[in-house]
Amino acid sequence: MKFFCLIIVGLFTVYARAANESPLTLEEACGEALARNPGIAEASAEWDAARERVAQAGAWEDLQVSGMSKAGRFVSAPRNGFADQTVTVSQMIPISGRNMARARAAAEEALVAYEELRRRELDVAQAARVAYYGLEEARGQAELNRKSLALLAQMAKVSQTRYEAGKEGGAEVLGGETEGGKAQEEGRELERRVAAEETALNVAMGRDAFAPVGEIEEGKVNFPEAPVEELKATMMANRPELRSAEHKAEAARARLGEARRAWIPDPALTVEAQRYDGAGQGISEVDAGVTFNVPWTNERKYAAGTREAAAEVAAADAEVAARKVEAVGLLRSAIEDVTTARHHAHLSAETLVKEAEAGLKASEIGYEAGSVGLGDWLGAARTEQEVTGMRLEEMRDYEVAVGELEAVVGDDHFQQMKSGDR
Repeated sequence: MKFFCLIIVGLFTVYARAANESPLTLEEACGEALARNPGIAEASAEWDAARERVAQAGAWEDLQVSGMSKAGRFVSAPRNGFADQTVTVSQMIPISGRNMARARAAAEEALVAYEELRRRELDVAQAARVAYYGLEEARGQAELNRKSLALLAQMAKVSQTRYEAGKEGGAEVLGGETEGGKAQEEGRELERRVAAEETALNVAMGRDAFAPVGEIEEGKVNFPEAPVEELKATMMANRPELRSAEHKAEAARARLGEARRAWIPDPALTVEAQRYDGAGQGISEVDAGVTFNVPWTNERKYAAGTREAAAEVAAADAEVAARKVEAVGLLRSAIEDVTTARHHAHLSAETLVKEAEAGLKASEIGYEAGSVGLGDWLGAARTEQEVTGMRLEEMRDYEVAVGELEAVVGDDHFQQMKSGDR
């Protein structure tokens, strides 16, 4: 249901954003990606096709009708001695229930196709999420670089004044100019990164790569703890790979039931109407009969079919067990990634950035007062930029880790816990 709502949001966004240039939200980006992705359309069509196979698998065999008429007779016989026209109607009656077993298998296989669709949706949403936060981080780094260039320009102006007054050496002035040149080179590289992230987001949303992205929504992120047992229960109920394996196992059981019912013959009821040329009635004679195969004389064939189906069930159950073990391993890794990223982002947001900003302010005041050299001010500025840039990277890593956790779980359960969603 959530993915359906996101698709509606995406379709609405395509037409509404032209009139209202509000910042692009993560929900809008994911909704547009889900609405436009051709891979999702392919998986959806495959699911539709699989559902149509259910009715076909459970249907009765076609009614059979045959007719015969005399073409020539080369013996002498009374006119009513032989039938001259015959119409036969035959219908197989599936009393064994094999058709219903086939229908149950087809229904489970259709659900496998549905789980493939869900996995495609989760992957597309994750790709849009990674591109969205990658763009946010790249733009943040570019803005940080612009602020650094402005600060370096201020340093250059102050150091030039101090140099002219004989309070600063030429080496310090040259060092400040070198830092400014390096910052300009970094700025050009960051512009390339911004363009690359915009391209990735446009591609994820199904847009033209050169289309302008515009502003994206920003906000603070809360850091909830990961409830392991609750996440594990949600994953066991929702992870597409696990659900798909379970549906395959149920389909194998249905086919085992079909193999066991193969020992029960399905009779074919036959009604035959005959007409004699010498008779005055339209139908001269009606016969009825029943035909059925005898599987008990071919025990080797049907016993082998039953054993094969039983082996398929065992293999499917083993796959379910393997998927569960694999899923728990992936869940633990994803939770560790979220926990580590949350720790880094929390630390850099509350401690390191504040300390770096305080150190830069103190160095600026000290330099203007003459108690701190230009090299110390440059070092403090470089540290503040590195720490702030690291915070942007860690915030991106945290959001990407949350998205990867959702993809592992097969649901946006963890994201819904965040009281400070973007």
